[in-house]
Amino acid sequence: MFGAGHVNGGDRHTRGLPRLRGFALAGLMAVTAGCGSGGGDGGSDTADRNGAGRSASASASASAQPAGGSVPTEAALKAVAFADGERIGPYTASETDGAPLGEDYTADPARCGPLVSLARGATAHDPAAEVHREVDVADEVAGIGVLVQLRSYAGDGASAVMKDLSAAGDACAGGYTEVRAIARARVLKAEPVEAPAIGDEAEAFRFTVLDVKGELKLYEYLTVVRSGAVTLSFRADFLGTKDIGAVPREIVDAQWKKFSAAHGSGA
Repeated sequence: MFGAGHVNGGDRHTRGLPRLRGFALAGLMAVTAGCGSGGGDGGSDTADRNGAGRSASASASASAQPAGGSVPTEAALKAVAFADGERIGPYTASETDGAPLGEDYTADPARCGPLVSLARGATAHDPAAEVHREVDVADEVAGIGVLVQLRSYAGDGASAVMKDLSAAGDACAGGYTEVRAIARARVLKAEPVEAPAIGDEAEAFRFTVLDVKGELKLYEYLTVVRSGAVTLSFRADFLGTKDIGAVPREIVDAQWKKFSAAHGSGA
């Protein structure tokens, strides 16, 4: 993300890529937060992968497929995504200028790729359409940033993507490397955490990441919900060593409410 979210003359250019801020400014943080790593490996409820880490909705019939079985288009996804400037409690949503740079990141080993991104090419099933939204606290640089992404798939693609994500979580629990444009970030652990009981199924993870100088531990959370042919992905990070504990639930709930209201899906 160096070159997109960077420090230049004292200005932090981070809007547009909130989910990458922790990695992009890790070098600066190692200097300004040299007092210690803070946080630690605890502080969050983990769940057995066959238990709360995977939730299925009580409404198995929930579906994002429009009448006739057609795959939701980009326009259809935009209609149910957060609007530019929409407020969710203390947070504000904004539209992105194209796909976030992090969508180009890969993983080493490659089987861990779905944990890094579900972009086209990340799994064997490419999305038919996708939209990206950023949610953060306006004018707060050192705060929580959430990347919200809605994707639609043809056939059973959405379900297959969730299987790939689950398999990556199992295979890469002990860590992997996120390969970025000019740097590599070491993910020390990928732990399952409690997923929300919405949609047809959901997966949630907590990532412990070593900063680029190998000095501090950063924390990132990912929640992915599937409803019919659509996945709703929420990736949250914090610019600092604080462990935020989860993707802010009010953001997940607000996006799910908009989506399910349009498609008649039950929570």
